Amino acid sequence: MLRHIVSNELFTILLVIGLIIVAIAKLTSPKRFEDFILVLANDKYLKIYSRDQKFFDKFDALLFTNLILSVSVFFFIVYKQITETHSLSSSTMFKLTFSIGVFILIKVLIERLIGSLFEIDKLIDQYLFQKISFKNYLGILLLPINALLLYSFQPTMPIIYGVFFILFIVNIIGLISSFKTHQSLIKNNLFYFILYLCALEIAPYIILYKVFISK
Repeated sequence: MLRHIVSNELFTILLVIGLIIVAIAKLTSPKRFEDFILVLANDKYLKIYSRDQKFFDKFDALLFTNLILSVSVFFFIVYKQITETHSLSSSTMFKLTFSIGVFILIKVLIERLIGSLFEIDKLIDQYLFQKISFKNYLGILLLPINALLLYSFQPTMPIIYGVFFILFIVNIIGLISSFKTHQSLIKNNLFYFILYLCALEIAPYIILYKVFISK
């Protein structure tokens, strides 16, 4: 049986698509994109746009699509380094991208459902907006990182750990920002919020890790 080899051409296409998607987001909402890029430096973006958040937001949807593509490419780079695999079927790459997207979407929908059940919709909606904003920021950050790892630097485990550390720091900044913004709401609903964090922020990734290392 012939095996389809994935060359860097496929990843070049994915990177270009990601860049085009980010460019569209910038062209359609230039002021919002300008505020979004500075989200790590100040909370102006989070304060302004959390008020007008919708269930489906075109700006977030565009950046979310780039996030899925960027994370998929980065996962392949990590997988290739860990397993020393230099080839991957195109169908496997598609399944990986699709699975990441479905996982994040289902997780968000469950989080909204939990928020409704615990009657903390306002807290969860605002928290999700901030969390998704920082994840979308990671998607943009991964664009140049993926390009460097694919075409400039030979990926090594220290480099990959360094990238994971950068992504972790951005996530921590996002969590701190969320806690600072909603500290009064969190204090009033501390038990439910801790339960939410354990069930939907920590447990899913522990399960994924267990599944990954068991293979």
